Amino acid sequence: MTEAELHDGSHIELEIHGTGPTLLLPVDPRPATGAKADELRRWGVDPALGRSLIEGLSDRFRVVAFDYEGHVMETPKPDTLTPGNVAADLLAVADAAGAGRFAYYGYSWLALSGLQLAIRTDRLSALVMGGFPSIGGPYAEMLRVTMATHEMAAHRTSDPARSTPPYSEQSPGDSVEDYDWSAVEVSMTEPQTRQFVTLYEALQSFDDRAAQPRITCPRLCFAGSADEIPYGESWGGMTVRIADAVISGRSELETAGWDVRVLDGLDHTQAMQPANVLPVLKPWLASRLDS
Repeated sequence: MTEAELHDGSHIELEIHGTGPTLLLPVDPRPATGAKADELRRWGVDPALGRSLIEGLSDRFRVVAFDYEGHVMETPKPDTLTPGNVAADLLAVADAAGAGRFAYYGYSWLALSGLQLAIRTDRLSALVMGGFPSIGGPYAEMLRVTMATHEMAAHRTSDPARSTPPYSEQSPGDSVEDYDWSAVEVSMTEPQTRQFVTLYEALQSFDDRAAQPRITCPRLCFAGSADEIPYGESWGGMTVRIADAVISGRSELETAGWDVRVLDGLDHTQAMQPANVLPVLKPWLASRLDS
């Protein structure tokens, strides 16, 4: 099994499938089973989401799959999950896979991670961002949500007698933004939540409009037309409007060099499912990458 060493000295396993242009795919290649799979199905999530994407893409591309999200949950980086370190981790994965140039697809916070990567390297052959706008990103809103989440986790840590539901192994990117935060996030640990506060705090000064000239590769941004994520009162009653930023900003995005796709009627969870992603992602990548 190939491994990459990340910025904090921890290691992450990679699975490499197929031949062709290299595509970095930060997904869990192992299908969920048992109770976790049942829970994901209840929320409309493919328990084999990562595996399904790999199988759908590896006949055309050399897919490097790695569960970065799962890794940071298992090995939290409360003080070091900064945009620069995330980009360095993604480059370390590419290096471990022997990829000089590579494409990248990420969804939600892993999409914004791809944007941070793109402004720090000239090695990207293509960038695909799903479920997060590449201009006008909700960085302030997500900081408020993650800070509230961290406060609840810290309170639970300081009060062990407090009753909390068991951790359901859902995490940012393909889960916490969509599901019942009161049943998921309060059961995360203080270091797990603090690492995302660290990430979004560092992004408060990031100007995604000013960064656009630094992105030189072909690029695609997509989102579901119903991608609007409401959070409860415990999170300040925040609503994160992904679709609105992409739809209202479509002209600006296209002028900046982005191809834009809006998936009609789909919310945040639905727009990340393989059955909806592959018809957009695969032909676009095939049209942009050399064989």
